[in-house]
Amino acid sequence: MELDNVLWMLTALAAVVVLLTRMRLSATGRQPGHAQIPGTILNAHTVLGVTALVVWIYYLTSPSDPVGLVALVVWWVEVVVGILILARWLPGAGKHAAPAVDDSWAEGPYLSILGHVGLLLGVIFFTYCVLAGKVG
Repeated sequence: MELDNVLWMLTALAAVVVLLTRMRLSATGRQPGHAQIPGTILNAHTVLGVTALVVWIYYLTSPSDPVGLVALVVWWVEVVVGILILARWLPGAGKHAAPAVDDSWAEGPYLSILGHVGLLLGVIFFTYCVLAGKVG
């Protein structure tokens, strides 16, 4: 499989993670057992994700080093925000925490963990490809 195809597939998967995070947290805003994620943080996650996707797609279609570096910076900020949201959203385990209510997307937080850890690994791969000059 060509590297370009892998990069495009990972880009599509990253778009799915950004979209599903937005939809899932918007739908479970009042779900017991989860910390409330402020709308501004969720909006920042979405805006950063869309910005990262746009800059990254531009970079993939016409590679240049400065654009690739800007895309990486936005991706890394997006990943950090996403993992912090995920850490805060996971069900509480304290004795005073209300039991988490499963949503219809999956049993528990496993889909979100898979998506965000996968995005972290994807951004690590993006970083390798950009810094090693493999894109183009």
